[in-house]
Amino acid sequence: MRLDIRTPLGMIFIVFGLILAGYGAATKGSDMYTQTMGTNLNLMWGSLMLMFGVAILLVARRRL
Repeated sequence: MRLDIRTPLGMIFIVFGLILAGYGAATKGSDMYTQTMGTNLNLMWGSLMLMFGVAILLVARRRL
């Protein structure tokens, strides 16, 4: 039995990416939330974490 860290790692990135992107989308037009240089960083980084997690899971499914 081989230990493959890619599957749980991909799932962690997907969960954290969904949380961060969801928070960024929920606070998009809020007065309480200030954007950095006009960019919603929570939404951007959450989306990138989500894509990275999906890529890791795809690689884990191929079993390289």
